[in-house]
Order: sequence, then C-alpha cells, then structure tokens
Amino acid sequence: MDGVLVFVLAACLIAPIFKLDYSDKWASIESTFIADARFLKDHWPAPRWQPLWYTGTRFDYIYPPALRYGTAGLAKAMNVGTARAYHIYVGFFYALGIAGVYVLARTLGGSRGFALVAALLVATVSPGFLVFPEIHRDAKGSWSEPQRLGVLARYGEGPHMSALAVLGFAIAFSLRALRQGSYGWIAAAAFACALAVSNNFYGATALAMLFPIVLWACYVTSSDKRVFKRAAAIVALSYGLTAFWLVPSYFAITVDNMRFVSERGNRWSMWVTVLLLIVYLKVSERWARNRPHLQTPVFLLGAVALLTLNVVGNRFFEFRVIGEPFRMIPEWDMFVLLAAAEGLRMLWGRSPDLRGGLQTASAEAGRDLEIPPQVWRPAPHSTSEFRSTLFKRIAIVIVLLIALRGVRRYIGGGWKIFVPGGKVEDRIEFQVTDWLAKNMPDARVYTNGTIRFWFNAWYDLAELGGGSEQGLLNPTPQPATWILGMSEDAQYSIAWLICTGVDAAFVADKTSAEHYKDVSHPQKFVNVLPVAFDDRKGNRIYKVPRRYPGLARVVSTKDLDALPPFPEDPGAWLLYQLADVLEKGPDAPASTRWEGTERLWIHAPIAAGQTLFVQVAYDPAWRAYSGAQPLTVTKSRLGFMRIDAQPGNHDVRLEFETPLENHVGRVVFAGSAGLFLWMGFRRRRIL
Repeated sequence: MDGVLVFVLAACLIAPIFKLDYSDKWASIESTFIADARFLKDHWPAPRWQPLWYTGTRFDYIYPPALRYGTAGLAKAMNVGTARAYHIYVGFFYALGIAGVYVLARTLGGSRGFALVAALLVATVSPGFLVFPEIHRDAKGSWSEPQRLGVLARYGEGPHMSALAVLGFAIAFSLRALRQGSYGWIAAAAFACALAVSNNFYGATALAMLFPIVLWACYVTSSDKRVFKRAAAIVALSYGLTAFWLVPSYFAITVDNMRFVSERGNRWSMWVTVLLLIVYLKVSERWARNRPHLQTPVFLLGAVALLTLNVVGNRFFEFRVIGEPFRMIPEWDMFVLLAAAEGLRMLWGRSPDLRGGLQTASAEAGRDLEIPPQVWRPAPHSTSEFRSTLFKRIAIVIVLLIALRGVRRYIGGGWKIFVPGGKVEDRIEFQVTDWLAKNMPDARVYTNGTIRFWFNAWYDLAELGGGSEQGLLNPTPQPATWILGMSEDAQYSIAWLICTGVDAAFVADKTSAEHYKDVSHPQKFVNVLPVAFDDRKGNRIYKVPRRYPGLARVVSTKDLDALPPFPEDPGAWLLYQLADVLEKGPDAPASTRWEGTERLWIHAPIAAGQTLFVQVAYDPAWRAYSGAQPLTVTKSRLGFMRIDAQPGNHDVRLEFETPLENHVGRVVFAGSAGLFLWMGFRRRRIL
C-alpha cells in the first residue's frame, strides 16, 4: 500500500502528461517512438519487416518491444491517438519508477520513513546539476525540473526512463531472491529484469552493471554459495522471457550500430574499470565477510563507485567503455540519492524491524553469522549520548530540509515543462508529410531534421534514413545521409540519391521553421533538380531524376559484375559507375509494389545477360519466387539485393520469411513463460 501511495503521489507530480497529445518539444526524439508505435498499430500485431526505414530492416531490430507494443496497444484499446498513448505509457512508468525507488530503499534499509525520503529525493532533486552545469543550463537553470523528468519530457527519452523505472524493482526483487531463494522472488526478479531490458538498452546496461554487485554483496556478507545458483536462475529466466525478440543477430546488429550513435570506447577505461572492481572486491571482502548487516553498504558503495566512474569519469576524463555515459546521469542521480538516504538512516539509528531481517538472513544461510548485538539491540544511553543523538538527528533534519527545498520549487513549477504543442496542421513536419502522402505516396524520400523524426507519425512513407538510427541492417544510409547533409557537391549528392533509390529530397534553408536545418548547403540543388514542393517559407522538396520509379532495376550482369566490391562509404567515382549501371542500362522498366510489410512484387522483363537489382536491404531471410520457381537472392553493392532469373517476363514475389533464430526464440520464450508461471505459484519453494 505504501508503494501504491507513492505511485499515486508521483503521478500527481506529472499529471499533465496523461492528457498530453503533442507537446511543444517538437525537436525531441519522442517523435520517433510515436512514429514507430503508429506503424505498429497500423500493421498489428507482428510486422517482421520495416520497409520504410533505412532501405528496409527487420522490424524487431529497430527497438526493444515493450514501449512500442505498450503504446500501440494502448492506442488501440483506448481508441486514442498514438501520441496520447505514448505519453500515458511513459507517464505511468515514470510514476511507477518513483514507487520502485521506495521499494528498493525499503528493501535495502528496512526503514519506511527513509524509504519515503529516498523516493521524494529522487522525484524532486538532481545532484547531477551540481556536477554537470551544462545539463542544468539545458534545463534553463530551473531547479524545479529534476534531470530524470527533463530526460523524459524535454529530450523525449521515454524508453530509457521506462527502463529506469523498472530498475528499482529489478534490484529489489533480485536482492530478495538471492537472500531467500524463493521461487516466487526469483520469478519476480526475472520478470522485472526482462521488462527493463525490453524497454531500453541503457536501462539494460545499468542493470548489467549493478546485478553483479548485488550478487557480490549477498555472497560476501553471507558466504552462501547458493546465491550463485539463484543468480544464474534469474539470468536464465530473464533471457528466456526476452528470447522471442533478443536473438543473437539482434544483439550483434545493436553492438555494430553503436558506432553510429556513440563514440568508441578506449582501452584505458577498461583497465581502470578492472582495477576499480579488484579494489572493491578486496576491500569489501576484508570489511564485510560474513557480516550480513553490511550487505546494503557493500551494494551501495559498489553501485555508486561504478556509476560515478562511468558518468563523472566521462565528464572530466573522457572515460568510456561503451555507449554514451552521460546518458546515464539519471541512474547516477538515483543511486547517489539512495546512498545519501541510506547514510542518513544509518546515522539516525537502526530501523526497529532490521533485527528480524538479519535473523532471517542468518537462518537462510544455514549457519550462525556474525551479527553484533549492537546492530539491533539498543544500548543504554547516558545523558551525553542522548544529547549527541538528539543533536545528530536535528542536523539530519536540517540537511533534509535543505536538500528538499527542491520539493517546493518542483510543486510550484514542475508542471511548466508540459506545454501542449498546438495544432498539428500548423507544423511543418505535418505539412511536408501530408503533401507527400497526397502527391508522392510511393516515393522514397531523403529526410532530415525534425521531418525525419516525424516522417511516419501520420502516414506510411518511405525515407532513406529513419527515426532512431538503431537496427540498421544496411549501413549505407549513414554515409549517404552524412554526404547529403554536409557536401556542397550537387552531382555527388545526386549520385547518392540515385544509388539508394531515392525519388525526392527535402531541404530546409535558414528561413525554415524546421528546427535543425541539417543540410549545410541548402542551395546546392537550386536550378539543378526540379522543384516538386515549395511553401515559400524555406522548405522545398526536389525530384530526383531517376529513369523509372520503383525500387528495382534490370541491369547488365556484365556491367554489374565489373564493379569492384564497395566499401561502406564508397568514393564518388564508384557511385557514378553504379548510377550509370542502374540508370543507363537495358531499356527494360521494372515496377515494384509492396503487399503488406513482408512481400514485394516485382514485374520485370529480363533478357539473357541481365539481372535484377533491388534497392531494398539484403537479409538472408529474403526468398524470391517467379511463380513456383525459387530464384537466387544474393547481396550486391551498397547492401542491396540481386536476383538472378532466366530470360522472360517475370512477376517476382520477394518474401521475408521468419528466421530460424526467431522460431527458436519463441519456443524458448514459451517454455520460460510457463516456468515463470509455475515458479510464481510455487513461491514458498526454496532454490
């Protein structure tokens, strides 16, 4: 009931988000999650291929499933717009996350009062503002906008904050599972871990960093080797609950795509991490061996030290192992505040219900552990000791009052961050996509800025790039987008457009209302490409001079084979040669038509010495048929597909079939789900 109350109060602190459709943060990344969920809602329940982004990619690769399915499911069930459903989803998890802080603090320290203090601190205070002044400036100097809320509402990181919301429950349930070995707690911990991973990979990274520390804290303070078996059960079951989507190739693609969204890690950071872990293990072993009352300090010390090295170390020393450490400031905030609340609790005095917890831990370990009586048995106080305790507690209250000044500021101004975005029809993002949907619905378009973010929020329109720059099966859109945005050479840019099957290019100049204006030389296509759309407000769409529409070309086999292998970022001369092969080849127009999301029909007259070049990303799961006759599909230049067929008029059916690893993953998931339910009903059993 305490947790429910904390959840309700936290929901009140962010109440406007639950009625928000579009916010005024049009430049935030929440647009891409809204667009992704809208696509899922319209192609419910399980599209296997996303034909609109990155010249095509597996739908599962783009993002973990929890937020996208949660948002789309809410939109369908509640009959609301996708944007409203997204804000309901992330608002629910944000409030749930504050309750998760309470549950974790209560599990760690046993004190109801200081668990409430921890939840209140995390909901309203951001120590990160003191260490990262640029983040505070980004919040416009406001102390009433905690970083956790700013990341959600200002930056649009709904999936990350939803994963962080589950992190508190995952750690708390894991602690209980490792301590007690109950089947029920193991199942609960596995479910919470799987849910965190299924929302976002930065939350999953935090979990991967902290779970071994939880395990060590439980082991070193009890010497109970059963905790390793219990930890293995949690890890195995949590993976099983994600196995239907987290297949090996997904993991490999995600790791590979990190180079597009973050800088590479450095070797010295890895060695510093190893050194820190060795020191932590040695010190905690000497200090806390067989002393279960030190379990919480051992965990919090390790968690804060590791997160500080990762986040603060990156700020001052460019520390980096993987990803962008600054994005984990909310995690650092949360555990610094948890450690502070626990430290104040320990200074205040031991919780009266801690004795039972220590005795339970001792009994579960199967031996009499070293539990000093002074930990739980109040010693007689002299007058001087009483005064000392009184002054200490007064000092703690003063410290809390100072720290919680942000509560008043937050309550007085926290809602100001939620500002409705006005009429969608007045936005350039909608105007451009609406025009394309009515006039060029089958075109693949080069997009940039907020147009790219919102491109699929209302319509199914194909773009060269995509929303989140994750899940790129074909890396070609990355160098293409870079050149199109930065190069002043119009012909080089046009070659990229032709070779990637792009029919139109959106360009915003300095007078445009579009926020980012990613094209550095917006005048390069003037008098070079025909203008298809011009709103006289700095926004233009140029038509690309392709010989035929569609995504397939009949080309000379000899000319295609004569091209050397293409690097990921080919030079201009290679692109010009490929453009000639595609646009100056046989006079044999090929037409394409999508049927759903996993089937592409291609009508093509193919003569001897000719082959079919398809400007859709290659994947081994694609199969091609002409009638009942299977055709060979191979990977060609720029990561696209090549289909070889006998001479004749062909109606080629190109189908994406569910990969074997996904079938295996679904079987593993089904078995894990059954085991999860069985363990939930056997909660009194001990592992």
